[in-house]
Amino acid sequence: MHTKRHYSDLIPAIIFLLPGLVLFALFFVGPMMYSLRISFFEWKIVHPEQSIFVGFENYRRALSDPIFQRAVLNTLAYTVITVAVKMILGLCVALLLNQQLPGQTFFRVAYYLPVITSWVIVSLLFEYMFNGQAGLVNYILKDFLRIIPKDIIWFADEYLTLVPIILLDIWKGVGWAAIIFLAGLQAIPAELYEAARVDGADSATQLRYITWPLLGPTTIFLVVVLVIGGLNAYVPFQLMTNGGDPLDLTHSVLTLMYEATFGRIDFGYGAAISYLLTGFVFIVSLVELRLMKQQAA
Repeated sequence: MHTKRHYSDLIPAIIFLLPGLVLFALFFVGPMMYSLRISFFEWKIVHPEQSIFVGFENYRRALSDPIFQRAVLNTLAYTVITVAVKMILGLCVALLLNQQLPGQTFFRVAYYLPVITSWVIVSLLFEYMFNGQAGLVNYILKDFLRIIPKDIIWFADEYLTLVPIILLDIWKGVGWAAIIFLAGLQAIPAELYEAARVDGADSATQLRYITWPLLGPTTIFLVVVLVIGGLNAYVPFQLMTNGGDPLDLTHSVLTLMYEATFGRIDFGYGAAISYLLTGFVFIVSLVELRLMKQQAA
């Protein structure tokens, strides 16, 4: 009797969930499985029935391709630097915004504005600012501060190209990290700080023994989200490097996937790259989620 009632309670929930599940299957699971199938073929886009099964050859090609290896290094460097800097700056901004200061609301909005601006617009803006001949950054460094003797051609160097891309992501993402940290800070009971002050603890001691440990779950959540976002970087790389310039040395994994799929019409190779990235993101996410569970315990 209890089992029948249990199943009867599930029927309304299933009815409400069914449209969403159908759409999820049609527009997410279906294309994902089809893309996985494509990754095992030398895919003929015009005549799919003539596609040649090559097994794991596309995956082997990707792993042994120096351009793919460079794209992986670019993506990892971009992710590690941007995540670390956004976490540090975001926490500092959150600590300041958590104080009772004049104009607090204005500063909260001001720090969050870059988050809601278009990636395309700010990417083009940073591309102009770092222009090698008429850019604002070169003008400040050479003509105003006189730090450099001549203009730096930022987007002609395989390493310097990453500088504006990384700075753009940091500028755009600090506000979001700060808002998440701020929510975590405001969830910490004020009584803990009052007791610490009574015991003679200064601000640094409170930060070390109260704020930082209690921000553990918030910190791990931010790391998970920011790392996934960093590994999936696409728009700034595509717009600011024209898809890998110079010499395909500045690709991210996603821009290389796009170039292989739609530039060279090599759908099997592009699909293989996408699944290598998916697998890596999945593994990283599992590790980070396990850390979250350990932190919660």
